[in-house]
Amino acid sequence: MEEKKYYILLYYCYTTIENPELFREEHHQLCLDLNLLGRIIVAGEGLNGTVSGLKADCQKYMDIVKADPRFETLEFKIDESDEHAFQKLNVRAKDEIVNSDFETVDPNKKTGIHLEPAEFKKLKDQEDVVLVDMRSNYEHSIGKFKGAITLDINNLRNLPEKMHELEEFKNKKVITYCTGGIKCEKASAFLLEKGFENVYQLHGGIIKYGIEEGGEDFEGKCYVFDNRVAVDVNKVNPKVISKCYVCGTISDHMVNCADTVCNRHTAICESCMEKMEGCCSEECKNSPTKREWNMDGYYPKELNGYNPYKDAKRLRKAESQS
Repeated sequence: MEEKKYYILLYYCYTTIENPELFREEHHQLCLDLNLLGRIIVAGEGLNGTVSGLKADCQKYMDIVKADPRFETLEFKIDESDEHAFQKLNVRAKDEIVNSDFETVDPNKKTGIHLEPAEFKKLKDQEDVVLVDMRSNYEHSIGKFKGAITLDINNLRNLPEKMHELEEFKNKKVITYCTGGIKCEKASAFLLEKGFENVYQLHGGIIKYGIEEGGEDFEGKCYVFDNRVAVDVNKVNPKVISKCYVCGTISDHMVNCADTVCNRHTAICESCMEKMEGCCSEECKNSPTKREWNMDGYYPKELNGYNPYKDAKRLRKAESQS
């Protein structure tokens, strides 16, 4: 088998960044220099990203980031690929590295007990343990841990209004999990703040558990935020749990509806993809905003002349004047 030439990196780190906008510019330029593509969020509370690039370029990136004392605890989740997993580079400065609006929560001060994948595997099936999925609806619809509690949420901002659904588990050991671990840093801290005493989190998330422990008992696929859309993580006892949105048959073919207005994230089997021309309903199929569809059901945003060097101009000008 031919060796794959690219890495896909997933990572985050809660740490203090004094000047997020300046760091964003410098980090943006670093990624340009290394020919990396992907999405990175910078905030005063830390760094969150997923990028792809040639293996040598990704290794340089990891070495440079880890050499910064602020990111010495950062862990990279690494997957291999035949090509880039993104169309462009987007490095943004925001108020938070994961949206929550939990103003009193600081993962650097208080969070749930981190469980390494091997520890999680031993603990997850005990009688006094409950697993809680902290991801969005469309993510856990295609895959989740066996027996896990899922919440009807679009993002972490919705967690407070769903807390009543978790009240019955206050006397249990609650283990939160998400894709890479970042949401659980805040979610587990929020649970502690609301009176839950025995709170844990899967360190490194589903992705790390799949890499280190084979993904046992993760049913379905794991939704990821790149061209792959969803990936297999369970090499031990895989099971498909999602159903075609159109006909209800078992399917893990995760797509976007071909109608640009709808753009629903859901599973649609290949038979229905052909019959419905990539759409999730007759209404979408007949919509004037339906795009040219494909069987992959993945439609990257139009670049519209996007120039990744545009955001680097100010930094280059400052360097030339210094």
